[in-house]
Amino acid sequence: MTNLTQKLSKQFFGVGVRVVTLALFLFVFGASAALAQRGYVTNFNDNTVSVIDPATNSVPATIPVGTGPRGVAITPNSAFAYVANEGSNNVSVISTASNAVVATVPVGSQPFGVAITPNGAFTYVTNRADDSVSVINTATDSVTTTIITGITLPSSIAITPSGAFAYVTGSGGVAVIDTATNTVTATVPASSVIGVAITPNGAFAYVTRFQNSEIIVISTATNTVVQHILLGLAPNEIAITPNGAFAYVSSSEGGVGVINTATNTFAAALGVGPEPQGVAIDPSGTFAYVAIQGNNTVAKINTTTNTVVATIAVGSRPQFIAFPVPTQGPANKDQCKDGGWQTFTNPTFSNQGQCIKFVNHMDEH
Repeated sequence: MTNLTQKLSKQFFGVGVRVVTLALFLFVFGASAALAQRGYVTNFNDNTVSVIDPATNSVPATIPVGTGPRGVAITPNSAFAYVANEGSNNVSVISTASNAVVATVPVGSQPFGVAITPNGAFTYVTNRADDSVSVINTATDSVTTTIITGITLPSSIAITPSGAFAYVTGSGGVAVIDTATNTVTATVPASSVIGVAITPNGAFAYVTRFQNSEIIVISTATNTVVQHILLGLAPNEIAITPNGAFAYVSSSEGGVGVINTATNTFAAALGVGPEPQGVAIDPSGTFAYVAIQGNNTVAKINTTTNTVVATIAVGSRPQFIAFPVPTQGPANKDQCKDGGWQTFTNPTFSNQGQCIKFVNHMDEH
């Protein structure tokens, strides 16, 4: 201890610099962590995106984007938000650090849904008028592939935690895209399907059927419907908590249904306001957020008590909400070695090389 004290005394200036550096690091890290928790809400009538600060239940920034913004998704590193602009046929790329649009990517006609692969390499965008999906390389912000889905009016999209498949809803069913080949490998027949969410373990896709007032549960192993959950309400969009225990479903009738995924039964139902649309769960799973189109707000629901704890004013006719998707991927290459690649769940890897490639891509972005 004496030697340590002497060294500290002799190197006081160096220690001071390190303390300041550490304080700066903690300040920056804390700011980054706070930014990472923020939600992004698309406002269809305003052509804007509202940024929600969950700590204060306020909107610290409003970002102009393209015409008629719909779907939105955030990259796994929380650095960028991708917004589908249905009216201008393009995607706005927002830097979450500056809350400004840094790129605009032309896609197909009437883009609607957005999903990003777990490694952050690609953004998938549904184009309703083209019956297609545009694949954007996030490194270059350019479309590298256009996939014909085989279903009409593709809308919502979700990607499995492994990143291997994308599930796309449309008026004729659910198209399953192999992301390695960007081809449709299966179609699950179903009418009036709208929202889709994948369980964190990747085993099931939960899909809302508006006119049937039900949710169908699709096994991702067989791409067959294994269960029907009758709701008694007309469901719109759906989101699943990070632990996979509950699904939150918005209804055009003004409510939100909570489904226990272990039993696929109703756990709760609550009123949130007129015409609820998109649903998102924060990364911790503590709160569910619902865009209320009818009164230009976002309802914040405590997932423990299933009560609305805050109402946040946003832009006109809010549509969708996005938070960063929690990942359990590697932070560095060493975590991929000695079989470590087998321990990750979101995304999963087939070998050490895939794991290292994931880290390299995250470092680039």
